[in-house]
Amino acid sequence: MAAAIEYFDGGRSWNRCLLYADLIFLAAFFVAPLVLMITTSLRPADEIARGSIFALPDELTLYAWKKAWSEACIGTRCVGLSAFYLNSFMIVIPSAIISTALGAINGYALSKIRFPGANVIFALIVFGVFVPYQAILIPAAQVLGLLGLLNKIAGLVLVQTIYGIPICTLFFRNYYKSVPDELVNAATIDGAGFWSTFVYIILPLSPPIIAVTLIWQFTQIWNDFLFGVTFSSGASQPVIVALNNLVNTTFGVKEYNVDMAATIITALPTLIVYVFAGSFFVRGLTVGSVKG
Repeated sequence: MAAAIEYFDGGRSWNRCLLYADLIFLAAFFVAPLVLMITTSLRPADEIARGSIFALPDELTLYAWKKAWSEACIGTRCVGLSAFYLNSFMIVIPSAIISTALGAINGYALSKIRFPGANVIFALIVFGVFVPYQAILIPAAQVLGLLGLLNKIAGLVLVQTIYGIPICTLFFRNYYKSVPDELVNAATIDGAGFWSTFVYIILPLSPPIIAVTLIWQFTQIWNDFLFGVTFSSGASQPVIVALNNLVNTTFGVKEYNVDMAATIITALPTLIVYVFAGSFFVRGLTVGSVKG
């Protein structure tokens, strides 16, 4: 009996060691590109040219970061990424908030309000999740042109908001399905209407899924390139489009350190969101997955 217990404990220890080794390998595999980018961005251009890109820097300098932020040429304008950073926030913040709010209202209506055709309407809305970006570029450009919003930040806000409504509706509808119908029925019996029930009963139960949806929308909209490059130009471009133009604008020797610094600067908001709010994202996704 003792030998069996010792064998079992030994096997469990080996399994734990293998698990840790696997996790360490995967962590190193995914972190390695980021480490390479950071070290390259801190090296002078001449050191990169005469050595290996995988070598540790002999000299640390913030020149590439300064140039990427305020001096690098983006097309014909040498203003760095700072001139386009605010554009992305002006696009992301209202788009994420409005699409999340509309998705919450839709999700509540489609999960708790009984009316004819609810399932058909939900299916049609969710179908929008699977419509590829490329399929709506021409119609969206025509609509934005008629509205006078083409190549303007407001136009991108409109497009990102509308395209985000289907996935937000899906998130909230599935989440609200786990909310007991008795809560809504009790509020209705007490005389609460649609909006009163939504504001005072449903919304207080919604912080986990709101966090999930906002993080999802923020990341998707910030990283979107296709809509940005199609529906904006010049000073109205989001930072992700400016990054592409920066990397593809070369005068003289290619400065890989500036490109790496610019890439990290562009990705920094989404990295910060996932580092500090990633636990809320996971918690929100798992809420309601276990009952009892």
